[in-house]
Amino acid sequence: MAQSHLSGVGESVYLVNTDLAALESQTPRKDLPCEVKPADTTLGFDLRFHAGYDVTIPLKELAADDNVLNMLFRVTPLADPENPVYFIQYVRVPPLEKRANGESTLSGVFDVGEGKYHVDWIMRDRSERICASFWDTKAEIPERDRGIEMGIGAHAVEQSIQEQFLEDPPVERTRGPRLNVKMMVNFAPQKQTSAAIRPIDTQALVTLMRRITREPRVGKFSVVVFNIAEQRVVYRQSSEDRIDFPALGDAIRNIEPGAVNVKLLENKHGESEFLTDLIKKEMAASDHPDALVFAGPKYTVDEGTPENDLRPVASSVDYPLFYLNYNLVPQDYPWRDSIGRAVRVFNGKEFTISRPRDLWFSVAEMVDRIVESKQGRGSSSAPPQ
Repeated sequence: MAQSHLSGVGESVYLVNTDLAALESQTPRKDLPCEVKPADTTLGFDLRFHAGYDVTIPLKELAADDNVLNMLFRVTPLADPENPVYFIQYVRVPPLEKRANGESTLSGVFDVGEGKYHVDWIMRDRSERICASFWDTKAEIPERDRGIEMGIGAHAVEQSIQEQFLEDPPVERTRGPRLNVKMMVNFAPQKQTSAAIRPIDTQALVTLMRRITREPRVGKFSVVVFNIAEQRVVYRQSSEDRIDFPALGDAIRNIEPGAVNVKLLENKHGESEFLTDLIKKEMAASDHPDALVFAGPKYTVDEGTPENDLRPVASSVDYPLFYLNYNLVPQDYPWRDSIGRAVRVFNGKEFTISRPRDLWFSVAEMVDRIVESKQGRGSSSAPPQ
């Protein structure tokens, strides 16, 4: 559930006296019966720590005309206690019977950087009953992951980003020649049988693309976003110095997971033919990237990928191929999928992306390999002295 960030910090934020008193008291209250459970602070694929809470309320406690729940919480970095950040949420309660059974669960989220934090939280209904809870949380980067560039600074508190297709900020690129990378992304659910792409899957795939675009050594990007199940290219962008994420978002929203096209079902080999033809077409395109990067969740077509059809193409390709395989539970399906088998034909390298650290370090290694490959091609083509 989205929350609003109250402008200002510390005493410059205007609060109702009763709310401020409840926050300052540090005394848990249940005038309005509820159970508050702080959520574990976890590092997302966007390299931001996500914190929050779930609050459960008996429905019978909400049965009142035009009832509204006001939630106010304050997040204070222990390393910077003079600058707390305030958030507020409003929830309008739908009409309920006075003897309604069951419970309602509401959630709130916010983002933090590495550090320790104290949270003061209150909820007030239209009758001025208050539920109050207080807890500590921390966001910690393991020692082995210290090289990761986080998406939010240490001891910082920010509103969670709800829109995943915002424009990327400018990136300071390295001087001199830069890499030209082509990305082919299968935008699909993590589970092949799922009827919809979950927000966590969308976030992972978009973050994967952003991670590559923010690599200083890469200067040009081509993008082909496709969906094997629908057997169509969803979005295409030629070589540019950035990816148009807002346009990509508009295209992604048109994907209809679970929708069955009868005509597609008539061809039992449709998915296999689509994937093979798409790879061959992109390999034969006039653009000549320094690398071709496939990305997406595991996806296995019924007939497999006809590797024999791809081998003639592989002999003419002089740049490396990579596959960033987004797979949250690799032990459930440890075998190569159809894209992985296709990449193997080209002697490509496959990386499994199960955790945020996998994404960061895999892209770093991949770019190192691309640079090495480009330098090798350059030296081999140079005339003898």
